[in-house]
Amino acid sequence: MQIGVQAQQAVANRRIFVVDEDEINRAALQFMLADEYETHEFGSVAAAMARGAQCPPDLALLGCSLVSREGAALIEGLRGLWSGVKLLAVCETPDIACVAAAKATGADDALAQPFRLETVRRKVERLLLGATGAPRPPKLPDELR
Repeated sequence: MQIGVQAQQAVANRRIFVVDEDEINRAALQFMLADEYETHEFGSVAAAMARGAQCPPDLALLGCSLVSREGAALIEGLRGLWSGVKLLAVCETPDIACVAAAKATGADDALAQPFRLETVRRKVERLLLGATGAPRPPKLPDELR
């Protein structure tokens, strides 16, 4: 079922990875984004990296447990592995300190719980479309560049 889906985004084929150790968070975010984006969920960074080696994401949502444990090293490693990827840290609480700490690691933005469909989609859209509001061109695999 597609609720509030914009046709242009649904056919743009943007790839999103939801990487979180919390299965409920992964499932909720995947459900909210699957109608508009090619969305994959992973319980570990290693699994996401393995999949991303074949098909890199345009955006990765990273659970707070991963970001707090591995910090800036995780963010830098993923940016080095997936050229041009946007990173969105998922925080457990909406307090300012938690969001500021997530952004301090180098993530492009932070998303706080509780998740609301409109908020999640708006943040994702803003990161994927950038400041211009125009869709980014799709990424080509290395062998086609």
